[in-house]
Amino acid sequence: MTASELTGRRLNQYIENYVVFDLETTGVDTQEDSIIEISAVKVKNHVITDQFNQLINPGTHIPAGATRINGITDEMVKEAPGLLEVLPDFLSFIEGEVLVGHNIQSFDLLFLYRVAGVLPGISLPNDYIDTLYMARERLPQLHRHRLTDIAAHFNLSTEGAHRALYDCMMNQQCYEQMGKLSGTEEVYICPQCGGLLKKRNGRFGVFYGCTNYPRCRFTKNG
Repeated sequence: MTASELTGRRLNQYIENYVVFDLETTGVDTQEDSIIEISAVKVKNHVITDQFNQLINPGTHIPAGATRINGITDEMVKEAPGLLEVLPDFLSFIEGEVLVGHNIQSFDLLFLYRVAGVLPGISLPNDYIDTLYMARERLPQLHRHRLTDIAAHFNLSTEGAHRALYDCMMNQQCYEQMGKLSGTEEVYICPQCGGLLKKRNGRFGVFYGCTNYPRCRFTKNG
């Protein structure tokens, strides 16, 4: 199965039905480290209606550095199921939904794509919205755009940060708040794939190109 068949498109829309998800891992290497917690909340008409939350036994020692961040220890996951047991239930929970998460394009999704790429019959074609990109566009006044920075900006509680389910709930509130804001410049959505169009300078002047390039090659004059 090719990478293009495994991955969805990054969207930049404010929608009312979606699933926020988050992972906790043994480290930051998306090709070598392991998932130790996976959580998600399902949202309908902007309201959380269901949740998924599961610790995962990675089959290896959880480094102290990871435990300092997320609080998850070897003892906590000792009796937990492995990822291959949990994954089908998670995929069923998110089936057909647009995924929302913070920095998921460069982190969380890469962990899941890695698993989907080696297991027969497993794919993750869901389109997704990365709130890190949305925050950079709609909250340019912030020096940093960590999830806790965005929550603090909106006076939202950050209690429980760095556990997957709490981060999902925090991000859901942040996404709803950012959805009410306009960006620093006019936002154009690609009519072909739903991705964000960004202003670029080309050989013949300014134009807007789809951020899902090269999968989508739509352009419009600037």
